Amino acid sequence: MQGHIRAIGRSGDLPLIVTAERMIVDGDLVRYANSVAMTNSLKAAIGELSAAERHIGIVDDPQKYRAVDQAHSLPRNRKGGLPLDEARQALASHYTRLNNLDKARLVDDEKKVIDARKTAVFEAVKLYTARQAKTLGVDLAQGKKRGNRL
Repeated sequence: MQGHIRAIGRSGDLPLIVTAERMIVDGDLVRYANSVAMTNSLKAAIGELSAAERHIGIVDDPQKYRAVDQAHSLPRNRKGGLPLDEARQALASHYTRLNNLDKARLVDDEKKVIDARKTAVFEAVKLYTARQAKTLGVDLAQGKKRGNRL
């Protein structure tokens, strides 16, 4: 499984990475949820990853994404000139969730799978941020927005 997750993370296919992670969490909910707290956490993760999947369809459409950009105009809702929209928040939250799992009492093979998942989610954040920058005309190398500023 670790090799499969690493291959997905290296694929550069943002929808595949996010969908694969959501499917893993779906499976975790069915197989491992043994308390109300764990069930609620996994359901929250599924909801967040589903939101990220929806945003992937929006971020590539400049007209649709302009509304998201405008809705995140305050400095606390932006990072690097880009909106901290639901997708970025969801992916960051999920990365933290995986980081916390990595601290749990797991065998080495389980930790390696968690590490592969963290790497894939980190790659998803980079890919999503690059799509945001392209759609909004932000030069990530310079951290400056080309064209009109909000």
